[in-house]
Amino acid sequence: MKGRLVYSEELSRYDFGYNHPMAPGRVRHTLGLAGRLGVLDRLEVVPPPVIDDGLIRSVHDPDYIAAVRAEQPNAAYGLGTADNPLFPRMHPVSASVAMATVEAARSVWQGEVKRACNISGGLHHAMPAATSGFCVYNDLAIAITWLLDHGCERVAYVDVDVHHGDGVQSIFYRDPRVLTVSLHETPAVLFPGTGFPHETGGPGAQGTAVNLALPSGTGDAGWLRAFHAIVPAAVRAFEPQVLITQHGCDSHRNDPLADLELSVDGQRASYLALAELADEVCEGRWVSTGGGGYAITTVVPRAWTHLLGIVSGEPVPLETATPRDWRAELGSTAPTAMTDGVEVAYEPFESGYSPSSRLDQAVIATRKAVFPELGLDPGH
Repeated sequence: MKGRLVYSEELSRYDFGYNHPMAPGRVRHTLGLAGRLGVLDRLEVVPPPVIDDGLIRSVHDPDYIAAVRAEQPNAAYGLGTADNPLFPRMHPVSASVAMATVEAARSVWQGEVKRACNISGGLHHAMPAATSGFCVYNDLAIAITWLLDHGCERVAYVDVDVHHGDGVQSIFYRDPRVLTVSLHETPAVLFPGTGFPHETGGPGAQGTAVNLALPSGTGDAGWLRAFHAIVPAAVRAFEPQVLITQHGCDSHRNDPLADLELSVDGQRASYLALAELADEVCEGRWVSTGGGGYAITTVVPRAWTHLLGIVSGEPVPLETATPRDWRAELGSTAPTAMTDGVEVAYEPFESGYSPSSRLDQAVIATRKAVFPELGLDPGH
């Protein structure tokens, strides 16, 4: 059974304009690389379905949707700001991104495929009545809502973007059917300023929000150590039927908007771990999306091509060279290989921790805050 990619050219029109970090080239360059490496041949590529405004309204307020349609500056809704400028056909393009993630979720839940991806999605900051952090409609929350409305009883959402997945967490903060897990650079220094360990879920849903706030400068070994100390145990304890993951690759050391120090190799290792977790816990039902990532030529295409390779069931070997004609299109900054040439290894948290380590302190804070709510021993 092939994995599925939901994509059409319409999705590449999600474009805030010249010099905005959220450049559509991120997706186009990814598909160009994945196509030349044969990854797209191993995926079933389907377009998003016709827009269903009722699905958009399942998460977003009607007045906000009307404001998006109007394409006029509106400070109350975060529209027309420097971060979130207006762009042509803002509603239909943004709604199509959401529909693509819904289609990925539908195809997995209804058993057509085990794995499906919307690489153009992952707009995790959008709120029910506000554009935020380059995100107009929260495709992830809309897809999760669709799943809940169609018989899915428990959904786990894991967000590895460098920024906290605040929109998804906020929308489901009081819903015990949804586990949200976010690994991000500490909100003490980075947008959106939320995602502290004490944020563990609202009344009736305590323990369903898991936040791991990592110190600035965390690299592959520390990030993977923290990931494996928190994520698998939390997801296993929740026993979801579907795993949805957001793969912002702005945790890379070359990303201009944040200060973690991961390599493409480390990011690929996290994608493999999440795929294996879906196989273990959710009978393989895995929906993935893109997200942030602003090193447009050097990082994003390689990271997301690795993701698509894993979705296809045939991961791209790290030693693979990038195609010469693809590099020619991108220019002198184009990387020559699918690896950053680092050895990815980490020391498991269970083998011992250091009380003076800021990374281990972050892990302990998260475990103490949320593990007891999940029936887990926070341990040290």
